[in-house]
Amino acid sequence: MSTWIRVLLVGLVFVLSPACQPRAQVDPETEDEKTIYAIGLTLARNLASFALNEEELDILIEGLRDGALNRPAKVEVDQYRQQMQALQRSRIKILAEREKQAGAAFLEQEAAMEGAVRTESGLVYREVEAGTGESPERDDTVRIHYHGTLRDGTVFDSSVERGTPFVTKLTSVIPCWTEGVQRMRVGGKSRLVCPSDIAYRDRGAPPNIKPGATIAFDVELIEIVEPPKPPGEQKPQTAP
Repeated sequence: MSTWIRVLLVGLVFVLSPACQPRAQVDPETEDEKTIYAIGLTLARNLASFALNEEELDILIEGLRDGALNRPAKVEVDQYRQQMQALQRSRIKILAEREKQAGAAFLEQEAAMEGAVRTESGLVYREVEAGTGESPERDDTVRIHYHGTLRDGTVFDSSVERGTPFVTKLTSVIPCWTEGVQRMRVGGKSRLVCPSDIAYRDRGAPPNIKPGATIAFDVELIEIVEPPKPPGEQKPQTAP
């Protein structure tokens, strides 16, 4: 058993023990309380795809309590593995359809922006600042800065905030990038709005990107990275 799993179980026993029942609107104050609260957030993120309501969450907490405190189980877990997987798939499908509907309105809004172009794939592309260099091809490697946001503007990933440009082959990223970055020129900046079909599809990218989510990237194409030449093609060094 890994150290993390041991810590998680210890935290669950503490949280779910009768003497430590959570109160309404508890604000963690001590470092231990904040650590236990973080454990709860971690569990919640892993459970996000089930889209549990309040009543279902009560049942789940009962299962956590019985398991953490070694109480008799009310069901046999092994008999419900297939049902758990089926429930997750059905909930993900519901979440994805709901998110796609909300994303469609966001796409329409972005497509109505001046200079925006909607391509056959569904990508909404808008040049923000024209570049003066070459455009990359599908098999090229590029160096870029990007700022990724959800439809409500929440940042889920940003090389700009990390302060380090991202280097990647255009065949190694989501289709939205593969298509959109090829439209750019070195030195340019563009906004790519990606429907789920050319982003993370119905699986999403938990915990930040929901199944079926439409996402946006503000991208700066810094350079097309030249592949290293084979040793036999290297130019000889000039003698000092």
